[in-house]
Amino acid sequence: MDNIPGLQIRRLQVSDAALYRDIRLEALQKNPEAFGSMFEKESAEPLSWFEARLGTADIFAAFLDRTLVGIAGYSAQENLKQAHKGRLWTMYVRAAVRNMGLGKSLVAAVLDHARGRVELVQLTVVSENESARKLYRAMGFVEYGYEKKALKHNGRYYDEVLMVNFLDPQQQKETHR
Repeated sequence: MDNIPGLQIRRLQVSDAALYRDIRLEALQKNPEAFGSMFEKESAEPLSWFEARLGTADIFAAFLDRTLVGIAGYSAQENLKQAHKGRLWTMYVRAAVRNMGLGKSLVAAVLDHARGRVELVQLTVVSENESARKLYRAMGFVEYGYEKKALKHNGRYYDEVLMVNFLDPQQQKETHR
């Protein structure tokens, strides 16, 4: 992974709720087409709602010189028949520090966390977000589906690409036969 001076990747704790709330609301406000939730909904939630979320979710954060600059969430399926699958969600890097390798570092942290817990990690990404799709492909994700009109924001529809990373390289090879 890129060696970025001053970079620390760690899982957010409940005590980080105010920081998490700030970056989450920024993400929803600046890139509303990329998320299933809405700024209007989450900005009305009290800090305790964000604390609860951090208490039950694995949300990784990128800190650059101790400033929170990116987040990526991970969750595993709870249904027994789907417990072999994890999900990468709420990926966001602040615009001022994009294209520095922070996204790769966050995705790598999620994948490292998922290894040994699940067999594969899935995600969805807005089809028009080519830079994110390129990042995910570089991190071993492959496209396996396309959902038309997956999201609707301000009267406009957004399609989503479904992607998966098989954490076992042998499984990845078998899937492409």
